[in-house]
Amino acid sequence: MIMLMLNKTDLHPASFILNGIPGLEDIQIWISFPFCSMYVVAMVGNCGLLYLIRYEDSLHKPMYYFLAMLSLTDLVMCSSTIPKALCIFWFHLKKISFDECLVQMFFIHTFTGLESGVLMLMALDRFIAICYPLRYSTILTNPVIAKVGLVTFLRGVLLIIPFTFLTKRLPYCRGNIIYHTYCDHMSVAKLSCGNVKINAIYGLMVALLIGGFDILCITISYTMILRAVVSLSSTDAQQKAFSTCTAHICAIVFSYSPAFFSFFSHRFGGHTIPPSCHIIMANIYVLLPPTMNPVVYGVKTKQIRDCIIRILSGSKDIKSHSI
Repeated sequence: MIMLMLNKTDLHPASFILNGIPGLEDIQIWISFPFCSMYVVAMVGNCGLLYLIRYEDSLHKPMYYFLAMLSLTDLVMCSSTIPKALCIFWFHLKKISFDECLVQMFFIHTFTGLESGVLMLMALDRFIAICYPLRYSTILTNPVIAKVGLVTFLRGVLLIIPFTFLTKRLPYCRGNIIYHTYCDHMSVAKLSCGNVKINAIYGLMVALLIGGFDILCITISYTMILRAVVSLSSTDAQQKAFSTCTAHICAIVFSYSPAFFSFFSHRFGGHTIPPSCHIIMANIYVLLPPTMNPVVYGVKTKQIRDCIIRILSGSKDIKSHSI
């Protein structure tokens, strides 16, 4: 029994080597600059949004509370991957311990799932605001927002925790080089000489439970919103209703487009699309939404835009009590 335990422990490598972007090792230093620029924009933009939502009374509304959840999710999601990727590109610090790899994998998959969940909650928020405007403030109270946010977070955590156990149980005898910039679940599992069928099936099941369910809710919400807007008699009212959804629709596009590309390319274009393209898109998947969301909401949302203009103009009235 003791020898069996020792042999099982020996099949867990002490560390992995994250090899970066396969085939583009010579130009990774140049690829790092747009990655670094986008990461800086993401950090500054999302921290700025959180500051505004915290201190501006006019932004103490359900829509902006959900936006604060999205910003927090974006900050954790990109910070779980990009700093390590930049260390690989700049300093060739490719080594990551087995446990650190599992922790990174947990954070990446939990918060990408949480990103999808928050986008779904924001779609429901827009549905209630447009279809039931008189009941909006009574339905989406602060306790309700806190509860649905907590449930969405716990959903991600409880569904992703099994990934770490399913990955840790595997024996690893195919080397320790991961051809990626971060510890993705299947990228790690492919190094195993054990049966990874359960990992693949569970990964697909989680993708359907989180992504499939959220996309269905978003689709139903916007179908109902479209029906409600079309029924409005005033063109100005229709445009105003559509404009409140513009930023959220952009956030959905930025989040799901790279995800769909990665999902379908792995399954239907694995032999025609080079591995470097898969890795770049995987990084864009965790970097593009955090970068673009604060930019889009800052440009498309009048209340946020007014707050930014007032601060940049040097106004001392930091708090706004207007609705």
